[in-house]
Amino acid sequence: MKKTLFSFLSILFSIISFSQTQVKDTTTRKATILFDKKGNQVHYNAEVPTLNQILGAPKANYSFFWEMGDGSYSKDPAPKKTYKKKGDYKVNLSVTNNYDNGKPPKTRPQTVAINEIYDLKFDEIAALPDTISLKIFNNREPVPNDEIVVVVSYKNELNYLANGKLYLFYNDKEFKNKNFELLETRTHFGEKEVTQTGMASVENNDSYRNLVSIETYPSFINGFNLVDENLEMTLAESNALFTDSKVFEFYNMEPSETRNMFFTFKTTPEMLKDTSAIVKMRSVFVPDRNYKNHKKKTLQMEIVTSHDPNKMSSNATLMNYRTVRLKTIIFKTRFQNNGEGPARMIRLETDTPDMFDKKTLQIVDSYPKCPICPKGQEATYSCLDTLIKQKKIHFTFKNIYIPGSAQKNVKEVDSTKGFVKYTMRFAKDFHKQITQSQTAIIFDKNEPVITNIAKTRFKPGISIGARVGYNLFSDQEEFKSYFAGVTISPYKSYRWYWQSELQYSYFQTGTITQPVVQNEEIFNPAINFGNGNIADIGYSKTTSTNRTVRNSVNIVPVSLRYNVNNYIGLGFGPELSFTMKETTQTESNKKYFANNPVDGSIKEVINLEKNSNRSSATENFKKTQTTFFADVTFGFARIGPSVGARYYKSFEKDSDYWQFYAIWKF
Repeated sequence: MKKTLFSFLSILFSIISFSQTQVKDTTTRKATILFDKKGNQVHYNAEVPTLNQILGAPKANYSFFWEMGDGSYSKDPAPKKTYKKKGDYKVNLSVTNNYDNGKPPKTRPQTVAINEIYDLKFDEIAALPDTISLKIFNNREPVPNDEIVVVVSYKNELNYLANGKLYLFYNDKEFKNKNFELLETRTHFGEKEVTQTGMASVENNDSYRNLVSIETYPSFINGFNLVDENLEMTLAESNALFTDSKVFEFYNMEPSETRNMFFTFKTTPEMLKDTSAIVKMRSVFVPDRNYKNHKKKTLQMEIVTSHDPNKMSSNATLMNYRTVRLKTIIFKTRFQNNGEGPARMIRLETDTPDMFDKKTLQIVDSYPKCPICPKGQEATYSCLDTLIKQKKIHFTFKNIYIPGSAQKNVKEVDSTKGFVKYTMRFAKDFHKQITQSQTAIIFDKNEPVITNIAKTRFKPGISIGARVGYNLFSDQEEFKSYFAGVTISPYKSYRWYWQSELQYSYFQTGTITQPVVQNEEIFNPAINFGNGNIADIGYSKTTSTNRTVRNSVNIVPVSLRYNVNNYIGLGFGPELSFTMKETTQTESNKKYFANNPVDGSIKEVINLEKNSNRSSATENFKKTQTTFFADVTFGFARIGPSVGARYYKSFEKDSDYWQFYAIWKF
């Protein structure tokens, strides 16, 4: 029998282990960097594995991010690079698998030696636009337990040689666990990592300050908003929002020069696995360490489980319900034209839960960048139209040109992508519910592409309550029983929720027995009634009183409650009662009476001897009792005051009772 059982368990364990092996993707796919070198001109390519198409999704494809080893980068699948100087260049490649079931292929860096300079038409690092001096972007969206590349590009907008600082902040404090682990930093212009000793400082270099004249500095001011002069506030705010940071100093940066820094992050397995959550990084750029003028840029990334360019996300994934009314919710829907031709009209049909006030809709940004279409007339130019329906909002890009990723002569994949970013606020009356939203993306007259489900969640929060009330025992005649306690539960739950309780109870009961009459009491000396009337025989009455006082602590470990609506709540659960102290007092009184032999009147006789007895007994931690209860409350069910009635059912005989109480939840 034992052998058979052991064999069965072994087979069962093997089946479970095999199934787990089948589910977990342990296959490591590799991409290999290939290159063809002629002097200082190099043509790169990559050998990539076969894609595993996601059924029902657009055609699977790869996107590429090349680091050329000199501070420049390219997103072309097969870029050409002409190097300016001789030397060894370490080339990195990051490959992203779109609409693919597997993991991104791993690549090994390749060192390319440039020994001769033939071609003098060098590829310079692409300069940032005139109005931009700082840019931070990522090569792909983060997937838990995967790697991403983050690039910080910065440009010297001063008209003199600059020595400044660059800050990078990561790992939002908003989330319990860290989302990123920094694996590697790649610099190409002599940037040096330094320790952030204080919030902010300006180098004390008066001689250098004197060299910068008032006439020179305005170009510096024009490159920055005046609101960006308070560096201490910016760094304090950033340190309050992020757990980790890196600080770098750069030197001898020419006017209008653009530089790039590359960071490889690994997303931790503990990363919030919510396909609609938004995580952030921030960079702060100080062009001149002698001044506090600076720029800051925040990168928002959407957590995904697979790389899909068509995606909906928001920052409403885990909110504090107490303060959420003050918060403006950001939504973003991304799309990509994967067709063989351009799209001239793109419509995004987005689900909008009732908890959001559609009247507060504000479009923050979009690509293509279009003005809002005029109402009541047909626009002949590129514009973005909005249509608000009962359950949806439609965003329609009209008269645009978005090339398809499979279109001929389309080399820049980013040109096939677009997005709309908008904000809304909550409605006046909404409940603490989880909501789900999707977007149907329609390119011209093609079938819609359905995005992921974006969820709205709230933090449980904590609500502390105070309870006071009265216990009613139907089997007790003379009693008093009161209680006071506290409760803890999630804040303002919508329907089902748990609640724990702790309370102190006072119970007092007393019983008086019927007097016991004892006849033929003999009085010696006899009782004198006056006028010569005496009596030496009478009777006695003995009365006993029992009084019990009990102090107990009652604990409800967890009860299950349900809000029927805003005003009625139901609940049930167990309660443990611990008798901390119980005192029992017993008192007996004996009184004597004599009968007047003449007129029959009765006279109480004062006995000179002790005629009363008292006894008291106290027990600590006498017993523990378990009961189950069901109750109903009326008032403000989720927060605020209410009254309730609770019935307790005990396994002990004649121990059931009612409880009537008032509660206020904060």
